[in-house]
Amino acid sequence: MTVAEKLEKKYHKTDEVTNFKQMLYRSGDIYRSRTAFRRKDEQGKIYSTTYEEFKTDVVSLGTSLMDKGYLNKKIAVIGKNSYEWCVAYLAASIVGIVVPIDKELHTRDVINFINVSEASCILGDKKNLSPIMEEKSEISNKDIYFVPFDGENSFNKLIEDGKKLYEKGFKEFDNIEINPDELRILLFTSGTTGNAKGVCLSQRNICSNILSTYGIVKVKRSDLFFSILPLHHTYECTLGFLLPIYSGASICHCEGLRYIAKNMQEFHPSVILCVPLLLEKLHKNITKNMNKSLPEKYRKENGNPFSGLPFIIKKVVKAKVKNTLGGRLRLFIVGAAAANPIILSDFRDLNLNTLQGYGLTECSPLVAGNTDFFQKDDSAGLPIPNVKYKIDKPNEEGIGEIIVQGPNVMLGYYKDEEKTKQTIIDGWFHTGDLGKIDENGYLYITGRCKSVIVTKNGKNIYPEEVEYYLNDSPLITESLVLGIQKENDDETYINAQIYPNLEAITEYLKGSVPTKEEIFKIISDVVSSVNKKLPNYKHIRNFIVRDKEFEKTTTQKVKRYGDNMKM
Repeated sequence: MTVAEKLEKKYHKTDEVTNFKQMLYRSGDIYRSRTAFRRKDEQGKIYSTTYEEFKTDVVSLGTSLMDKGYLNKKIAVIGKNSYEWCVAYLAASIVGIVVPIDKELHTRDVINFINVSEASCILGDKKNLSPIMEEKSEISNKDIYFVPFDGENSFNKLIEDGKKLYEKGFKEFDNIEINPDELRILLFTSGTTGNAKGVCLSQRNICSNILSTYGIVKVKRSDLFFSILPLHHTYECTLGFLLPIYSGASICHCEGLRYIAKNMQEFHPSVILCVPLLLEKLHKNITKNMNKSLPEKYRKENGNPFSGLPFIIKKVVKAKVKNTLGGRLRLFIVGAAAANPIILSDFRDLNLNTLQGYGLTECSPLVAGNTDFFQKDDSAGLPIPNVKYKIDKPNEEGIGEIIVQGPNVMLGYYKDEEKTKQTIIDGWFHTGDLGKIDENGYLYITGRCKSVIVTKNGKNIYPEEVEYYLNDSPLITESLVLGIQKENDDETYINAQIYPNLEAITEYLKGSVPTKEEIFKIISDVVSSVNKKLPNYKHIRNFIVRDKEFEKTTTQKVKRYGDNMKM
């Protein structure tokens, strides 16, 4: 039997749900008095909101929205991660079609998404709504209804009004019948490959993904999820919000990236969804502190000294690390980009289980993942329950486009039948990602179809591979590899943009502030050492040193288009 076949015999048992209302009512009933959310009041004091209170707030808000005529309408939600966002998302997706919007977008892009989706109502933080209201003349629907979460307390007033209506007998929310296979979630995604597309998801799509994930990663009722990544993104919304709600666990929201360490000490989370960048920063800090506090003979100039420690010291180090992360942390779920397998292994040595997966918005989002039962740190994992993947048109190395089939695959792209037909062929979703599958069913991501650099003699170069070697150097923060053609020459040359790690370079120079010339020389040496690890046709022929970070997507992936493309 392959490992993938063995996994099928081990899945955790799940209770079937096919829509959000069913899930909300089930959790509200089963976990009634348990804590759904840990929140802070205006004085900064932490308090709990129970599942029963959460369900009541969703029903009350939904009741008000129905009373105002928004049944089956598009309802947008925008703002930072918060309890209010979660209530608004569920109420909007049960009453109508929810349109989660990235709060970091420029106002004109938000207005564009409002217009394209034909939203009738938008709920969100006053900070995000105010600039939209100032340009209301640009919105097609002149009657759009704005509901701020804060400020005038319109959101709280709607909940209070809804409660009164419900108590008086207006219980239409209870009677809503959801077709689990119709459009209920409309997401606009730019990803790393081009212009935004509207992804149409059903509630069955997302519910199937919740059940599949629960089948391979056990969520305990005692777990507290620390929500850091933006909730408008399917990765955080499905796995960091809806999965714990289904499971009877609790959720707390990070107050901002600069408050991560502080919030972890306050809330004591047990599960964190993150991107590799956050994991790398935590790993770097832990390694640095370890090397500072350990006796000199155990320190390592480069790398993690943990594996070489005696048992007793290991025990002390584990306890110290756990305490710096809030004392209860047991699991990192890593996605959105490939993580360094050494870092995953180092965290596991510290009793911090770290599971990497692979997914896309169009797949609600998870497709493959490492599990409670089987882990392979250099791989994206095994197919999740009820989902199949295979490689389309593999080359001699077994590399080809990853295609996916399962109940998690989207309905299609919004108002774009042509694009949908090009992407979903004979029931298989074509991801645009390149990968290979080993004999045990493990999936390996090798790059994106559209980012492949093809040389004159037909050689394929995956930029992500070259970037991996560059980013592996502690002297480089991040890089972007491009194929460039010179004038009067049809050959393609490998070029790199490199954003240096100035802190590490300063340490490398024994504390002196580096000049531009010194930075260039140091980066040049790194590029030379990377070239030695690569075949000649993959060599970096030219590079520039950037003085500012790359433009990124909300999941911290470097964008492969726009201003980043300029050399």
